[in-house]
Amino acid sequence: MDIVTSFAGLSLLIVIGKFLRVKIKLLQRLYIPTSVIGGILGLLILQIFGDAVPSGWTAGWSQLPGFLINIVFAALFLGLTIPSLSTIWKKSAPQLAYGQIVAWGQYFVALLFVLLLLKPLFNIPDVFGVVLPVGFEGGHGTAAGLKEAFETFNWAEGTDFALASATMGVVSAIIVGIILINWAARKGYTHKLKALDQLKKGEWGGFYDPKLRPIAGRQTVSADSIDSLALHLAIIGIAVLIGYGLKIGLVGLESLSPYLSKNKVLQGFPLFPLCMMGGLIIQVFISRVLNISPIDHSLMQRLSGTALDFLVVAAISTIRLEVIAEGLIPFLILVCAGIAWNVFCVTWLARRTLPTHWFERSIAEMGQSMGVTATGLLLLRAVDPESETDAPSAFGYKQLLHEPIMGGGLWTSMAIPLVILQGGWFVFIVSAIAIAFWLIVIALLKKRSGY
Repeated sequence: MDIVTSFAGLSLLIVIGKFLRVKIKLLQRLYIPTSVIGGILGLLILQIFGDAVPSGWTAGWSQLPGFLINIVFAALFLGLTIPSLSTIWKKSAPQLAYGQIVAWGQYFVALLFVLLLLKPLFNIPDVFGVVLPVGFEGGHGTAAGLKEAFETFNWAEGTDFALASATMGVVSAIIVGIILINWAARKGYTHKLKALDQLKKGEWGGFYDPKLRPIAGRQTVSADSIDSLALHLAIIGIAVLIGYGLKIGLVGLESLSPYLSKNKVLQGFPLFPLCMMGGLIIQVFISRVLNISPIDHSLMQRLSGTALDFLVVAAISTIRLEVIAEGLIPFLILVCAGIAWNVFCVTWLARRTLPTHWFERSIAEMGQSMGVTATGLLLLRAVDPESETDAPSAFGYKQLLHEPIMGGGLWTSMAIPLVILQGGWFVFIVSAIAIAFWLIVIALLKKRSGY
């Protein structure tokens, strides 16, 4: 019965979260996702009522995010037509370079504050510096998915701080993003701004007009053989299996090196980036072998989105506030530093590095780097509702190269063991070198293109 009540409990929080989103104007105007509302509600219930909540209702919630994040990442490339690297680079090079600077800058700024200020004052470990980029750039899914890595390296509190960072990132991205949009509109930096008070009826609450509801996806196989959704979920499962096989291979390689075995470097590497690679392998195989693809990317997005919503509710609900309270002051300082970095990038760096429509491009980047991709698209939609600028295409193409590295990708997974094993200054220097590299790339692009 624990499985039944646990699922029912999460479902109840999601539905109540949606109801609150519809009824409370402030939540609508801040574009707070229903999953975040439901998660915060669950957190409050568990903190206020504590032992009065039957254990069956929350059974498995703390383990669920670590499983669901594999589904989210496995579905990332499934159903997509993957263009050549030259095409991606041609369409997104400046956007990719800018996005990389924003992402690496979060590591640079966070570790700088930790090493020079927070560590001497509060005696916190160097690894505290990664909770900002893991939460901001990675989001709730990445923060929850790295739980095993934090535990492997004996800092389980990192998961709680990273999840809190992700929650602060989503909320602040929307609040700060709206402020910056209004600032840009007054300054004349936007190409075509859609005023936030001109949204259609129902959009504030997150409902589509019944006459304009988009298609969630298309069935690719006949229902008398197998349900289309079941097939898509099974393909995701195979991608996860491939990722699991890659993880076993990494652990096997680790046993060949005394240094790696002693420090559990590869054992602490999370599963979900490998599941993303599993999905990419399947997609490349299908593209080259089959004449007709059985995968519809929209259906994959629905499955991924469903997993992410349940993940966020479970992850936020199980944050240990007592852990956050112990490091609240350094945590808040770190969050403020991260917000300041992102604002600096939008207001100063973007116009000097992006070729056209710099504000539209940078506000989308800020939304993603402080929340999730959906947050970035939401802010972009506010300033470019009809996709009249080149920002949407540049942002979309950039994701294909950016996501596998940052935002829950390979570097995000490597940063934790590197900080713990090599020290904060090592990762700080790597971040500085990466920022310098991408600044040089931008300089070369500007020289060649003359923008």
